[in-house]
Amino acid sequence: MSGNRKRASCGIDITNPTDLDTCITAATHSNYDFICVPIVHPRYERETQKEKPAFNRNAPLTRADLILSGNDWGSYVVGRLDASIDVDSKVPFIRKRSEVKLAEELKYAGHLGLPGVMVKLTGMDHVNLARILSNYVARDQGPHIWAQVPIAAPNCNKYCKEPVPVQQTSWEWWNRFRLLGNMNSRMSLCLEIGENVPGETEVLRWIGEPIKTLLLHTSVFLTNKKGYPVLSKSHQTLLKRLIKLDLQMIIKGPARHGDISFYQQYLTHLYQQTESNDPLCTFARGFEDFLQIPLQPLMDNLESSTYEVFERDPVKYAQYLEAIQAAIIDLVPEQEKDSKVLTVMVVGAGRGPLVKAALTASKNAMRKIKVFAVEKNPNAVVTLQHLKIEEWGDQVTVISSDMRDWNPAEEDYADILVSELLGSFGDNELSPECLDGAQKFLKPNGVSIPTSYTSYIGPIQSSKLYNEYRNSKDEAKHPKAAFETPYVVHLLNRVELAEPQPLFTFTHPNREADIDNSRFKELDFSIRCDSVLHGFGGYFECNLYKDILISILPATHSPGMFSWFPIMFPILQPIQLKRGDNLKLHFWRLVSKHNVWYEWSLSEPVVSPVHNPNGRSYQIGL
Repeated sequence: MSGNRKRASCGIDITNPTDLDTCITAATHSNYDFICVPIVHPRYERETQKEKPAFNRNAPLTRADLILSGNDWGSYVVGRLDASIDVDSKVPFIRKRSEVKLAEELKYAGHLGLPGVMVKLTGMDHVNLARILSNYVARDQGPHIWAQVPIAAPNCNKYCKEPVPVQQTSWEWWNRFRLLGNMNSRMSLCLEIGENVPGETEVLRWIGEPIKTLLLHTSVFLTNKKGYPVLSKSHQTLLKRLIKLDLQMIIKGPARHGDISFYQQYLTHLYQQTESNDPLCTFARGFEDFLQIPLQPLMDNLESSTYEVFERDPVKYAQYLEAIQAAIIDLVPEQEKDSKVLTVMVVGAGRGPLVKAALTASKNAMRKIKVFAVEKNPNAVVTLQHLKIEEWGDQVTVISSDMRDWNPAEEDYADILVSELLGSFGDNELSPECLDGAQKFLKPNGVSIPTSYTSYIGPIQSSKLYNEYRNSKDEAKHPKAAFETPYVVHLLNRVELAEPQPLFTFTHPNREADIDNSRFKELDFSIRCDSVLHGFGGYFECNLYKDILISILPATHSPGMFSWFPIMFPILQPIQLKRGDNLKLHFWRLVSKHNVWYEWSLSEPVVSPVHNPNGRSYQIGL
């Protein structure tokens, strides 16, 4: 049941299947990948009261497992619980009978090896259901639970002469259910798309949820001039946004437009329209919401494959080239271009992409430069030395040294100091400490590229990411390390609860007499909707030179740039938030003789403990 990149992965909901093998064959011939069927026939009434005649009925509960192979059960069939099951009924015997029926159906679904079981939520009162299903999935075996929830709660006002009080939203149904279920990753969401499309805030909130499937009724589709099914413009826009989460879709209802395959064909058409040629989307495919520990290139030597990945970025080096070229032109007037030779130092040169950018910028500007390529990684120095011999010649001098330790002759001091030491949070790969150490060989009127960078941070809801780091515990580390370690992650299945705000800014060269790179700041965020806080997303915006920027901040993201994914700062416990709540974040950047680390905590609307005190779970080595 995995999604196909060339077409939408779709299933059919069949209310009363007569022959499963025939249904599966018909579905696959129409390019559907699976079917959803009742685990037990809806008309098979089970009795739990001994005095009732049906109690002694000696008949099978449902269809036999022999009608399909084990592989077919596990690949093509999703079970649906009996709609009559009501384990939260106020009537004791109905509740008891429902609990027995639910246990029977879950056991049989596990016996068949079904990948998922669908259950429909109809309101807030599903406490007992959440308890039973949570206990079931806690065993880490058997089917996943797909909770079917409408994208918007039914509008009761259209049936009433007078307005009725505002009820809970369907998101609140789901939120209550999954919180009672301990936010288990084996409980996913089947989002039912109705005739009404909710507002922007509601849609954004759903995007931060673990949506497994979308359920579309055939009645939602319109008919075009040729008689084929289509969706309204608003529904198309909604689906294109949700499809990016790489989910599956289920069609339910009679074929109102001739052939059931037409719906799958139309959804595949929408799916293919969402395919992006953006280099970031192409590069990040497969890494969506995948947690990675940030690199520490100052402490660890990067591998060749890591350099190779970063060097593919089509945007970053084009921006660097533009910045270096602009600086060269500013420093060398037209009348001095034939006599003056600038010194450009590339610190942290890696395998030489910035050296190549500097040489190209010099050629474009028609100015002369000499380049020093300073690199501490001895393995990367081998590449630089070969490039010097084969391409660059005497115009480039390769220096195998840590930039903080190298002491060039005064006549070789830099006019332009170029570096690409930024991390996903701007300063988290210790660019401030490195450049502060390297600026000793920058001339008094010299230029640093970048000239400044600012970290940004904002609150995030993403139960998927919360489950990812909740399940990534390391026995060798502090018990809370998974919740106190920042992660680099391509954020997809998430929603921003407020606009990210600027945090720390670093400027180069730093001419302060007493340089201190420790920082502290308090930020207040106004929450835009009822939600659950799972952590904070971190970004940066960098000024390379004058008005030439690179950014991974969502509002100003450099189109096509993929060298950096955002960084995620977890919190120990999810926090329930209401629209308009003031969320107060306290954030520290702390520096010792050997390490740099971050600490963070909340004081409103609830107080949280300080995360990562003394860098107990995560430090960056100097």
